[in-house]
This record gives sequence, structure tokens and C-alpha cells, in this order.
Amino acid sequence: MDYNSIGAEDFGASLRGMGLNLLVRDVAAQVSFLQTVFDMQVFQPTADFAIVTYVDQVFQVHSDGTYHANPLLSLLPENPPRGGGIEIRLYDTDPEEACERAEQAGATILQPPTDKPHGLREAYILCENGYAWVPSRAK
Repeated sequence: MDYNSIGAEDFGASLRGMGLNLLVRDVAAQVSFLQTVFDMQVFQPTADFAIVTYVDQVFQVHSDGTYHANPLLSLLPENPPRGGGIEIRLYDTDPEEACERAEQAGATILQPPTDKPHGLREAYILCENGYAWVPSRAK
């Protein structure tokens, strides 16, 4: 699929399985974080929207303003962290590399790379929108 040129209606109709849509205050800042720290690919970025891919997964980033008629907008906290309780796990990302990049990008490292009893080495990185990104690799 050509994410650079697909229209909104065709893109929406193509989505299957489980989807992830992140509501953020600043789309440009969020996609810059995702590209810098996790090497994610970004398509059709605007002030209000972007399509993002990680390995073979696709998700969306929307600005708060695009949700003006959506009931979810009234539930967003005024102050961070808005993504509290959500872990976005990135199983194909080296946690050491991601933490180095995150520090350079000014993100918050909640937990440095750590070996966990469930067989993964992982870190917790908090983006400015309060979402916990968890780069992970098998030990």
C-alpha cells in the first residue's frame, strides 16, 4: 500500500485487526520523536494527522483538534500524562539505542534498559504526550 498517496476513505477502509490511534497536542513533535528515537516511518504528516509505520504495523497520530466531535476528547486530561497506563511495546527495537536517542531528544527515561524475568531486555521511555514506549529485545 502506498501510504504517501492513499486517500482518507481508502486508508480507513483498508484497516484491519486492532488499530492504534494516538491523540496528541502537537503532531509534528510526536512524529519527530517517533522517527528520531525508534526509526519509524511517517507518511502524509500534517498539523492534524500522520500515518506511522513500525516494522509491519501501521497506526495513526491525530491532533486533539481533529476530535472536536468525538466524545473521547472530553475525557483527555488537561495536564500530562495523558497516556497513563498505556504501554506501547516495540519488540523489534534495541532498548539501549532507543534510550540514547531518547535522551538526545529530551524524552524522559522512566526505566533504563533492564533484563526482565519474562525473557526481555526493555526500557520505558515517556514521550511528551505521556505515552510509555517500551523498546524490547529478547535477552
